Amino acid sequence: MSLSIRIIPCLDVTDGRVVKGVNFTNLIDAGDPVEMAALYGKEGADELTFLDISASSSGRETTLEIVRRTAEQVFIPLTVGGGIRTVKDVDRLLRAGADKVSINTSAIARPELIAEIADTFGSQVLVLSIDARRARTESGFEVTTHGGRQGSGLDALTWIEKACSLGVGEILLNSMDADGTRAGYDIGMISAVRAITTVPLIASGGAGTLADFAAAIDAGANALLAASVFHFGIHRIKDIKSYLGSQNYPVRTVATF
Repeated sequence: MSLSIRIIPCLDVTDGRVVKGVNFTNLIDAGDPVEMAALYGKEGADELTFLDISASSSGRETTLEIVRRTAEQVFIPLTVGGGIRTVKDVDRLLRAGADKVSINTSAIARPELIAEIADTFGSQVLVLSIDARRARTESGFEVTTHGGRQGSGLDALTWIEKACSLGVGEILLNSMDADGTRAGYDIGMISAVRAITTVPLIASGGAGTLADFAAAIDAGANALLAASVFHFGIHRIKDIKSYLGSQNYPVRTVATF
């Protein structure tokens, strides 16, 4: 039997608040991360992703206290990213309640960090976050760093292949071009990444209509991450799962009370 497609709300956090914008700019306040995490847990989210989007660019660590409070409210896997630079950082987050960690900028700066984390905690703990945009690289996709603020010059597919060889357990693929637009996931990017790796793939950036979620699965995504459509009440998790179920995609049933 096929593994269930996971639906994952994303909490982009800065200064202790959830924010959301378009193409990583014009951020507006979307709420309290602990309250929103608890709500999404009750609504049937399969996992939660918590990204401290200003930690890397400001050179600080992810706020452990918010992670602890969030972990106390949810009983589904919690992935935390932002400002993770060492194995010790990972240890602190896991002890605070995270189930997985997501790295991006620090892995590009020092790729051996991937192997260090995977060797210490296991690949299942490690998610490689890719903030990619269309650019003049070999594959047509470039990796960005520091919360999408800086180009790296790295070809996204080349980097993903290298990272997977070092021990990444999962890929969070976020399209900067589609981020927050609600115009659909970047199907071309998802398909290109799926063609080069069998590592579980989370699609992110651009979810708008219910059909967008199905299109990302067809392109090769194992999980679907979204933010603004959940934060601003455009779709409920149960509605997405109901739609996908009606289209014969395997999803975990949302309990009703």
